[in-house]
Amino acid sequence: MKKNLRNITFLSLLFFSFTTLAQTPVSGIRGTIKSDDGTILSFATIFVKQTGTGVAANAEGQYEITGTPRQYDLVFQHLGYKTVVRTVMVEAGKFITLDVSLTPQEFMLKEVVVGGDGEDPAYTIMRKAIAKANYHRNQLDNYAARVYMKGAGKLKDYPWLAKRQLQKAGVEKGRVYISESVSEIKFTRPNKFEEKVISIRSDGKDGNTSPNQFINASFYEPVIAEIVSPLSPKAFSYYKFEYIGSYTDRDYTVSKIKIIPRSKGDNVIDGVISIVEDWWSIHSLDIHTQKLGIDVNMKSVYAPIEEKAWLPVSHQFKIDGKVFGFEFEFKYLATISDYKIKLNPALYVEPKKMEVIDEKIEKQVAKTIQQKNASQPKSKTSPDQSKLQERLASGEEITRKELKSLMKEYEKEEQKKQKEPEVMYETTFKIDSGAYKKDSTYWNALRPIPLTQEEVKGYQKSDSMAVIERKKEVGDTVKTSKHKGFQITDLILGDSYKVGKHSNFKIHFPMPGFNTVEGWNFVYKVSFGTIRQDSAKTRITITPAFRYAFAREVGSGYLRINIRNKKHQFVADGGRYIKQYNGDQPILPIVNDFTTLFMEKNLMKIYERRYIDLKYTRRISDYVSVSVDGSWSQRHELQNNTNWKLIDWKNVDGYTQNRPVNEELGNTGFPDHEAFVGHANVTLRPWLKFKKRNDRRQEIENSSPTFMIDYRSGIPALGGDVDFKQVELGIRHQFKVGVRGTFDYLLRAGTFLTREQMYFMDYKHFLGNKTPFSTSDPVGSFRLLDYYQYSTDADGAYFAGSAHYQFRKFLATRFPFIRMMGIRENVFVNYLATPASKNYTELGYSINGILRIFRLEAAASFLDGKFLDYGFRIGIATNIVVNFND
Repeated sequence: MKKNLRNITFLSLLFFSFTTLAQTPVSGIRGTIKSDDGTILSFATIFVKQTGTGVAANAEGQYEITGTPRQYDLVFQHLGYKTVVRTVMVEAGKFITLDVSLTPQEFMLKEVVVGGDGEDPAYTIMRKAIAKANYHRNQLDNYAARVYMKGAGKLKDYPWLAKRQLQKAGVEKGRVYISESVSEIKFTRPNKFEEKVISIRSDGKDGNTSPNQFINASFYEPVIAEIVSPLSPKAFSYYKFEYIGSYTDRDYTVSKIKIIPRSKGDNVIDGVISIVEDWWSIHSLDIHTQKLGIDVNMKSVYAPIEEKAWLPVSHQFKIDGKVFGFEFEFKYLATISDYKIKLNPALYVEPKKMEVIDEKIEKQVAKTIQQKNASQPKSKTSPDQSKLQERLASGEEITRKELKSLMKEYEKEEQKKQKEPEVMYETTFKIDSGAYKKDSTYWNALRPIPLTQEEVKGYQKSDSMAVIERKKEVGDTVKTSKHKGFQITDLILGDSYKVGKHSNFKIHFPMPGFNTVEGWNFVYKVSFGTIRQDSAKTRITITPAFRYAFAREVGSGYLRINIRNKKHQFVADGGRYIKQYNGDQPILPIVNDFTTLFMEKNLMKIYERRYIDLKYTRRISDYVSVSVDGSWSQRHELQNNTNWKLIDWKNVDGYTQNRPVNEELGNTGFPDHEAFVGHANVTLRPWLKFKKRNDRRQEIENSSPTFMIDYRSGIPALGGDVDFKQVELGIRHQFKVGVRGTFDYLLRAGTFLTREQMYFMDYKHFLGNKTPFSTSDPVGSFRLLDYYQYSTDADGAYFAGSAHYQFRKFLATRFPFIRMMGIRENVFVNYLATPASKNYTELGYSINGILRIFRLEAAASFLDGKFLDYGFRIGIATNIVVNFND
């Protein structure tokens, strides 16, 4: 699952290719699993008690288990059917056939204590299971197991425009693509998960992708891959529950609970969860969810390992959907075997010894427990024994609230002992050097799930194609083409080339543009850089650029050198080039081309400078980074040089002059001058959390607010004609607001401490927008504000604030089918306070995720509470950040 589901799906479709037919193992058990009416039971689970091994039947109900000579107890399970246990003696050199018939499960509605409000008995069962979820998460110190994964996928349909490209990639409609892998996994409390892939059968197109990553998920966690678990403490805000019935599975009583989302959409599931009573652990799952219109169905079966802990022994996934005309179906099946578990001694208690009491239903019992606990003297807990340990060891009944409180206290104490408490979870993923070298004999002996006839045909097809590919690699006559190398057309269209082992050379596409200062212009740029897989290694990029303005008949350009590694970055940049008055580049050149040529609005205001810019950024720690930069420049004002129009609108007065209009400064023009400006920035994220993968720490997005301190100064040195000092403070954060949505805000406030000599480009500018397009960050940019009208050099404070709230369900998203498409609704407010802005305010509404990539916005602006203007904007759902000089 996870937001990566689309990637997993498409990679899986292109991922697989193998050969072989199954061969008979030396000794073991095989057979077919059916219902008592003869219906094949696809993907039934067979659990081998003696080895802690889970095996699954294939789509045709066939299973195979290899093993050494001994007696085996086999547990046959299929959701909705009674569990059957068979004892079999395996002899050396013999393969026993054992066919099994399962009968449908009979449910009983047992007598359950129901509250006076007529509450469904499912709620007390789920309250107890939720109360014990933290216990189950911490129950094991560690476990190790082996996972076999088989995936089969096919592309059912695709747009005719993509046919040629797919054929080149060897993808055929309707053909089954298969993959198999075997991994050794290990979990260590509290949050470390290790996986080593020891064998893979694939076409090698995506060797770095692990199909077993979902094994790391646990439904005892509050959230799994952005999906709220039905065992989350917040589950009752997201789900309703219905009691279906109870049944006996061996010696266990299992209650089946229907999960009903209170609001359908992404991040929730529907289906059935079965809970083992007294243990209050998961017995099985049969659930469904959607991600951006892609259906994901999951079935999981758990088993009591060593009769001490219920852990998953098989997972079955079916993923299907249609995206941009590509219709696909993907199935995979995982079996988990050879469990080796180590219990957490601080929490171990015999499953039936812990009786969890629901205060809401069992009020009198809960009251008695509370009174007894209150009357007892406080125990003096030994240094190596927790309150929770004492309480569990007593064997007495415990209320769910007491259990949750003690578990919370226990986890807090455990976190204090961790070396890296800020690391929320850690994963290690490795592929054995011999993983791709296993032959068909190995797979035939290892495979716990027999191949179906369709899968066998898929392997045979992949094998024949693999032979052709190998011939191409060694230069056989089948080979039809080779890399084209440099072509003269690359000078016009651009391309990139690998130069040596660790460097490349790129010719950028020379994008033409048009503005009223330069007329038609084009930028020609190349870059040479080093390539480093290791982010700790230093990388260097050198980029020269040339620009020619036809109306000015002037050529200009720059040379940029970028040196960076994990902690440091140094950029040297110099030349003669144009620049917007607002250095944050509020309008993209391509957008200005559109508004100028098609709307007769030349919105981008530019000047020219001869300059040298130096910038150094240092990441002092994970929580603190600083940057300093200095810029020396000779600034020159530019005027319009062309009045050429592609479309001459009669209701438009024509192009405006290339001089910004500002409320505080009547004339924004300036004489040629020199400027030396320094800037320093400190960024703080004090509560940042991390995840680790292969010992590399990665930030967890939005886990801490970001605090910003900026200082900017015009320095009257080196011939500089500007003299001012400015300081600004800011904060940005995004966080969830319960079950309803996401809140994102950005606040900035500052002042000019001194302003002896300034020119308009030195003012404080804000991200305005007067185009039909919204290309800046939705949080922190204005939708209707003029680019320079309220720019300020005030010695009093200025303030700019933006708040953005995304609803899970609001107006259009009240309809489930709209939510299922990934569409979200937002409201936002932007506010600006300067000496001249008159409390400028914008209120807006947007729909995000239209056709998955677009954003449509509507906004209204106000001055001192009085309506000023309104407008509509089109944006991209994923923000595009573009540097004007690039």
